[in-house]
Amino acid sequence: MVIEIKNPDNGSLLKKDELMEFYHNHSNLYDLLFKPFFQPRQKKAIGYHDFMPGERILDVGVGTGLSLDLYPSFCEVIGIDLSKSMLRLAERKVEKLGLTNVTLYEMDACNLKFDENSFDYVVATHIVNVVHEPARVIDEMRRVAKPSGSLVIVNHFVSSNPIMAKVENLLEPVFQKVGWRVNHTYEDFIHLTNLSVMHIDKLNKIDLWKIIHASNNKGHC
Repeated sequence: MVIEIKNPDNGSLLKKDELMEFYHNHSNLYDLLFKPFFQPRQKKAIGYHDFMPGERILDVGVGTGLSLDLYPSFCEVIGIDLSKSMLRLAERKVEKLGLTNVTLYEMDACNLKFDENSFDYVVATHIVNVVHEPARVIDEMRRVAKPSGSLVIVNHFVSSNPIMAKVENLLEPVFQKVGWRVNHTYEDFIHLTNLSVMHIDKLNKIDLWKIIHASNNKGHC
C-alpha cells in the first residue's frame, strides 16, 4: 500500500505542477520508454555495494519501482516519489514480485519526512536533474543518512568535452520534454553539495550519466 505523506510547501519547486502532470500522463508508458535506459545504470550503481542483513535503504524518486527488485531481500527498502500515478505502478511491482521488504511513500525529495540518521544507504537515480533545488535534495539525503551511511547518485552533468557538449545540445529538447534540467558541471555540483565522493563510475565510456558513490560527511560541511 502506498502511504501518503503530504508536503505542505506545494510551491517550493518551479514548474512542479507541470512535472507532476507529465508523469501522471506518461506513467503507463514509463517502463516501456525508460526501463532499457535507466535500469542498467541502477543495476550497476546498486550492485557496487555489499549490503548487510538488516540495513535500511531509502530510494529517492523511486518512480515506477524499476530499481526495487535490485536490492537484496534481507534489507529494508523505503521508496519515495512525488507522483502518485508512478507509485501506483511501483506498488503493483511490489505485489507481483512479492517484495515484502519494500514500503512506498508519497513524498517530496526536498522535504523528507524521516528522522535524522535513519538509513544506511540513500539512493537517488536519474532524479536530481528533475528537481529545482538539487542541493536541498542532497542535504535531505545527507540528513536522513546515518553518519556512517552512503549516498548513491546517478546524474547527468554538463560535459566539458566539446564533442559531448554538442551531443548534449542536440538532446536538450528531449531532456526538457521530460523535465530534466542539465545546469551543472560535475565539479560545480560537487562544490554546491559538498559531497564526499568515494568512487565515480559510468555505465560505459560514452555514457552521459555518472554514478557517484559518496560517504556521508554531515557535520564536516
